[in-house]
Amino acid sequence: MHDGLPVVMGVLNVTPDSFSDGGLYEDLDAAVAHASEMVAQGAQYIDVGGESTRPGASRVDAATETQRVVPVITALTAAGIATSVDTTRALVASAALEAGAVIVNDVSGGLADPDMKRVVASAGCPYVIMHWRGHSADMQKLAHYDDVVRDVRVELLQRAAEAVSAGVNAERIILDPGLGFAKTAEHNWALSQHLREFTALEYPILFGSSRKSYLGKLLNDRPAPDRDVATAATSVLAAQAGVWGVRVHNVEATVDALKVWREWTR
Repeated sequence: MHDGLPVVMGVLNVTPDSFSDGGLYEDLDAAVAHASEMVAQGAQYIDVGGESTRPGASRVDAATETQRVVPVITALTAAGIATSVDTTRALVASAALEAGAVIVNDVSGGLADPDMKRVVASAGCPYVIMHWRGHSADMQKLAHYDDVVRDVRVELLQRAAEAVSAGVNAERIILDPGLGFAKTAEHNWALSQHLREFTALEYPILFGSSRKSYLGKLLNDRPAPDRDVATAATSVLAAQAGVWGVRVHNVEATVDALKVWREWTR
């Protein structure tokens, strides 16, 4: 929490193909300007990603991903902006931490790269472990659960235990239920409705609903950039459920909504 509000992480995708902002911030100056604007609007961290994880996305190699994120993280760090790196690769995480990143946000929760936990453990930085079952190209085939809330909780706790046994400090672990990753719209709503079952765990929870397709579906197939009001609404409901942080594309809309919520509940 920050000023009685959840931490707000602003999304900065420096990719050509991310689902809602691909291609907008590939240029270093554009990326830095956008990050600075998000910080001015109330973001505490900028989450820099160099590989799209949208459903169906194909992978880029580690060198390409590193070339995309490191100059941006270096520039933001020099400007006094705190960054997290959104990556599933230990090599990229390592280069990003060296460039000044302060959080590793691993959507695979340590499953994609066996070296990731070692890198995080030796850096001693906060580690976001998201619920994940497979890479973007085929993750939607893996969206089968007996009870999505229970299964996701069990699998997340398992990932956290694996990280701790690999030397990651339990107090630096943050869990993310992974909305949209190997989940149908129904799964996303079930996880949202039962968010308190996650915030009751011993780990802080990061909630990432921003512009996701289940919101678009609810709003009659509205395109991704036009889902920010819905995102802000879910961010408020997540705050009410006790999350540590929210990860969003439109920082201003979410921060405005969270300020209203804080005043309303004061």
